[in-house]
Amino acid sequence: MDFRTAFGIVFALWTGIGPAASVAQTPTDSPIPSDTEIGNILKGHVGPENLGVGIVVGVIDAKGRRIIAYGSLAKDDKRPLNGDTVFEIGSITKVFTALALMDMVLKGEVSLADPVSKYLPAEVKVPERNGKKITLQDLATQSSGLPVGEPSNFDRSNIFGGYSKQQFYEYLSGYKLTRDPGSLFEYSNIGVSLLGHALSLRDGKDYDGMVRARILEPLGLNDTGIRLSPEMKARLAPGHGFDRNPMPNLDASIREVMDGGGGLKSSVNDLLTFLAANLGYVKTPLAQAMAAQLSIRRSTEPSLPGMEIAYVWVIQTKNGKSIIWHNGSSPGYRAYIGFDPKSRAGVVVLSNWFTRTLTDDIGRHLLDQSYPLP
Repeated sequence: MDFRTAFGIVFALWTGIGPAASVAQTPTDSPIPSDTEIGNILKGHVGPENLGVGIVVGVIDAKGRRIIAYGSLAKDDKRPLNGDTVFEIGSITKVFTALALMDMVLKGEVSLADPVSKYLPAEVKVPERNGKKITLQDLATQSSGLPVGEPSNFDRSNIFGGYSKQQFYEYLSGYKLTRDPGSLFEYSNIGVSLLGHALSLRDGKDYDGMVRARILEPLGLNDTGIRLSPEMKARLAPGHGFDRNPMPNLDASIREVMDGGGGLKSSVNDLLTFLAANLGYVKTPLAQAMAAQLSIRRSTEPSLPGMEIAYVWVIQTKNGKSIIWHNGSSPGYRAYIGFDPKSRAGVVVLSNWFTRTLTDDIGRHLLDQSYPLP
């Protein structure tokens, strides 16, 4: 499934990756393939060594974590990638937005049934239909009725330009819903971006500050955020486009209103720490909120047959085995995070090269080998 970024940008490119390196050893009873097998998958599916982009796979299970990296930062920068390399993670940000929502619900700061309009300025006219208002729950379960793509007043010819809060409010005030809120699943970057913005207004911080205080600092995710420290910027892998040349990074400072839909950057090591908390390998004050994030199941028919959605997390079940996952993309990047709660195994796949499905295919296959690779 090709979940698009908060700005509805879709790219298609075919490129390759550089030399392999791996760390740690594979537990003999791990449900996930060995480091050698994963390295061969990366080498076989992303191309020869000299194309100058890369991919990092992280796996976690009861025996610990492993990192398998393949490639380099860029064609003219042959430094290898590793578990601390920073990538844009696109719509995986939405998982953090929904977790912040659960944290606020459990602390009594908001209610899932609250209309999102409750937390926006009075002059913003959030669309309604048949007397039904868009609630926080509708936004987190992708059933708000808001569309999948970018706002109609977003300038697609200048994807690295600004998009103001006022433009976002004008868009919301003029949009007409085509179905009732809560009635049908449709993945919406706009919807979860609106959720993140509303929660940040309720919290009294910007999105980066809210997520940092509620999630990143409690979990020790020091390499995750909207605004990067100079040290993190030095480890940021440049994204790559169709021609395998570097692309500019999205400037979060000029479109802050959309951060909750796709603005975070992170590393494989940080996301493995996030999975460790979700899988119960580490104690965290967010354990209850993480459980609450999976406390609902709604059908994703007809757009995603055979799947369900919780609060942003997607659940894919085959032969009685469920994978809980989300993916992400932004110009020049592709990302996947998923875990199997039964085997308590998790996978992160980050690449500084946009592909439609490769990171998803690899991540899903590593969690359950019955899912074929392309």
